Amino acid sequence: MTQETQYDLIVVGSGAAGLSCAITAKERGLNVVVLEKEPVFGGTTALSGGVLWIPLNHHGRKQNPADSVQAVRTYLMQETGAFYDEESVSAFIENGPRMVDFMERKTQMKFVPTLYPDYHPDVPGGVDIGRSILAAPYDIRGLGKDMKRLKPPLKTITFIGMMFNSSNADLKHFFQATKSLTSFLYVARRLANHIRELALYRRAINVTSGNALAARLAQSALDMGVPILTSTAAQRVVMEGDRIVGVATKATVANGDVERILRARYGVVLACGGFPHDIQRIAKAYSHVRRGHEHLSPTPESNTGDGIHMAETVGGVMEIRFKEPSAWMPVTRVDLGNGEVGVFPHLLDRYKPGVIGVLSNGKRFTNESNSYHDVGAAMVQACKDLPETVMWLVCDKATLSKYGLGYVKPSPMPIGRFIRNGYLLQGQTLTELATRAGIDPTALEQTVREYNTGAVMGEDPAFGRGSTSFNRYLADPANQPNPCVAPVQNGPFYAIKLIMGDLGTFDGIQTSVVGEVLRRDGSAITGLYAAGNDRASIMGGNYPGAGITHGPNMTFGYLTALHIADTADRDAQAASGGQTVARQAVPT
Repeated sequence: MTQETQYDLIVVGSGAAGLSCAITAKERGLNVVVLEKEPVFGGTTALSGGVLWIPLNHHGRKQNPADSVQAVRTYLMQETGAFYDEESVSAFIENGPRMVDFMERKTQMKFVPTLYPDYHPDVPGGVDIGRSILAAPYDIRGLGKDMKRLKPPLKTITFIGMMFNSSNADLKHFFQATKSLTSFLYVARRLANHIRELALYRRAINVTSGNALAARLAQSALDMGVPILTSTAAQRVVMEGDRIVGVATKATVANGDVERILRARYGVVLACGGFPHDIQRIAKAYSHVRRGHEHLSPTPESNTGDGIHMAETVGGVMEIRFKEPSAWMPVTRVDLGNGEVGVFPHLLDRYKPGVIGVLSNGKRFTNESNSYHDVGAAMVQACKDLPETVMWLVCDKATLSKYGLGYVKPSPMPIGRFIRNGYLLQGQTLTELATRAGIDPTALEQTVREYNTGAVMGEDPAFGRGSTSFNRYLADPANQPNPCVAPVQNGPFYAIKLIMGDLGTFDGIQTSVVGEVLRRDGSAITGLYAAGNDRASIMGGNYPGAGITHGPNMTFGYLTALHIADTADRDAQAASGGQTVARQAVPT
């Protein structure tokens, strides 16, 4: 551990927002340190899809030259509703593309375009392509000895530890491996390379998605001389007079815990990942939890609202304002064996033809091919008078064999252990399946019968599955005339039980546009900033597109760092009697 105790800037949290802030500040000449209470860095970012929603970035402009500032503004006005913030939206639109250019020019960060439509492309200002970009795959051997400190991905979204690319093109080859020679050869190469990596390094080396985003940002910070102090928890921010001057920390080392004060000349940035595991706060914020219903978050268990608590103790304000305080994600609990339990986020199966979602009353309640957040919000509302906030995904044998369901992989992978451990329920008839699941059997029979009437023709008159480009993007283009719709008809039938989870919180600390933590009277707490999910989202509790967490989080982390560096420059100039000062970072 570095013995230095004086810095220009202290960043608490090693996710995308915190690292973006640290990198930008370091590039501007500040002496920066990043604190991370876990023994590994990357936070929620390392578990994520690694997608950024950055309208008008240079990759997207090539895909969609017709996109415009006005279209983006119109879309966000529609999406954020009463929480539309003109100043923050303008700052995001202006600085998002600049942040991307800066990262690609100055760091190890590389992005690739995706084919993601906005999640609501039919809303005014929405587009079918050009706003979401993805972290390029990365060989983590570039991290050297720090490779072991990179947070691994969720086990449930890997295949024997191998990661898939969030662009969806990667997964399509795996679904087609038994039907296409090109896909078979692609999968064979991927598996061979992965097995070689496991033999040599005991983990995947060529990482994708959020693991690639976290690795590239961490590598950039470390290359620039920014220490990332893992196993170092921030206990409280230190205030002298009316300004924040540092952080009290507790570090776990080989011979015990070490407590010390780290001082910051120009500021402390709280980027601790929001409050998805703050039990007391989510009990107030989440309506289904208030009703006594279960919630299971796949985010890091260390995201316990530390940054919010620290801000509140010195006058910062955090209120639950948004109708949807989190990015909802329906999940299943997975028995990984040997007493280990995993969480599986349902990112893909709901879009596939032949899969429907029903409540315990046996009825469908939403378009299953909408985004995870929209389906989650509909699920919370639909279950408000039911004993549990749950939905069941139901399909027949042909659909299960073709696409899998949840953690259950497609044919030829065996399904026996999932039936034995109760993750996957099976019934020779819909009535038998419903009885085993605790679903109303008569209602389920009627629901499937009504659904099948339109499904045989590729239609869903009840909820309009397949009606948007986003619905169709994650479905099966080979299934025509509607990639999202096919009947549920020949037994045996299968079901899995989904409960509510989240990808991170939306409500957060009230800040200025540049991230200054504000008191209730609107004044800024000098030297204290919030970034990432610690800061209230500009999306107002909605989820307009793939990457609306990382995109704004990295943009505002970048913007916060620029503000702090500008403040430091002004202070240095004033101290020198108005002369321009060439300020250098203090060596570590």
